[in-house]
Amino acid sequence: MSPDATPDPYAHPVAFGQRVKILRERRGMTREVLAGLIGMSPSWVKRIELGQLQAPGLDMVMRLAQALRVRNLSDLTGRPDVHVDLFTGPGHPRLTAVRAAVDALPIGNPAAAPAPAAHIAARLASAWAARHSAPDHRERIGVLLPGLIRDAQLAVQHAQAPTEWRAAQAVLAEVYSLSQFFLAYQPDPSLLWRVAERSMVAAQQSADPHTIGVSAWLLAQAHRDTGPDHYDAADTITRQTLDYLTPLLPDAEDDVLAITGALTFEAGYTAARRGDTADAWRYWDTAREMADQLPAAYYHPITSFSQAIMGAHAVTVAVELHAGRESVRQAARADADTIPSRPRRARHRIEQARGYQLDGQPEVAIATLDQAYEAAPETIRYNGYARSIILEEVESKVADRRRRASELAVKVGLLAA
Repeated sequence: MSPDATPDPYAHPVAFGQRVKILRERRGMTREVLAGLIGMSPSWVKRIELGQLQAPGLDMVMRLAQALRVRNLSDLTGRPDVHVDLFTGPGHPRLTAVRAAVDALPIGNPAAAPAPAAHIAARLASAWAARHSAPDHRERIGVLLPGLIRDAQLAVQHAQAPTEWRAAQAVLAEVYSLSQFFLAYQPDPSLLWRVAERSMVAAQQSADPHTIGVSAWLLAQAHRDTGPDHYDAADTITRQTLDYLTPLLPDAEDDVLAITGALTFEAGYTAARRGDTADAWRYWDTAREMADQLPAAYYHPITSFSQAIMGAHAVTVAVELHAGRESVRQAARADADTIPSRPRRARHRIEQARGYQLDGQPEVAIATLDQAYEAAPETIRYNGYARSIILEEVESKVADRRRRASELAVKVGLLAA
């Protein structure tokens, strides 16, 4: 090995232990605190740091990386080939089955009788309802997705008339859209990209404006959440889809108006990520005007776009602009109880908590994350922002705050009970 090469921690336990110690001390963390975060004893941590134990297995390495809040696994292992983004949450137990359904070749049995597109659409509606109403929404849709993916693909293959084929493509696009909600914050970004792109292709084949809008909305989010290098792509998708949908609005039904409003807000969301305050709030204002054109009780079944969601969207804009005081002001104005979707309500609570954390109110942030947990445990369990706040406050020097954060950490699976 070259003397300049990066040591392999699995071959050199001392090198791995030194990295653990450096990262721990950089965080101002004692061995006792780190041990508590990973469910081991302080003496075990000491022996790891001194190289007296072999580097642990992957599961414990991941727990150490999460506790030490490293952004990438290579920061801990010293191996640049092990490039794993740790902002995503742990894999859901249903991920393997969903991945298998997506990866399976869409070659159906010619003798198999496909379910009618209308029947699959009815199952989809039930799946969306479960997603919005169930605390364990990921589990509920994770059970349903493999069958929905298979049957929607078969429906497209067996469609005969052009209208039947387009209807089947619309259903397939929506199945992939539902899949993207399951895959959010899961440790398989390539799978998310495959699903997003397949959804967009199927939507274009359907020629249905609402379906195209939904698939574009999710594809733009996939680009935006990948990082600054993809912001331009997110803007292009959003702008082109708005150019397509806007001329249809005078005669459009509520769902088309709503997806247009959701896309308009997405443009503001990306602007906020860029730090463009004027454009972020300008798009939010336009989206609010569109929401006001919808019936007061209307709630889009996929994007949650509605009059009720605009307060939550304002919190998101302020948080993404890193404006702590404005985030708190918007959080005080937004009524979470008007959001009927449990996961969307939990997501709003997480955004509020981010605002309180920015504003130097960590106690309120932890209390707000508790509310998020009560609304939808699976939302907070897989949300990187929430996990980051909790881990930060588990190390607080304020005993009561540390206790409350630790209790929440146990509930969401960040700490052993």
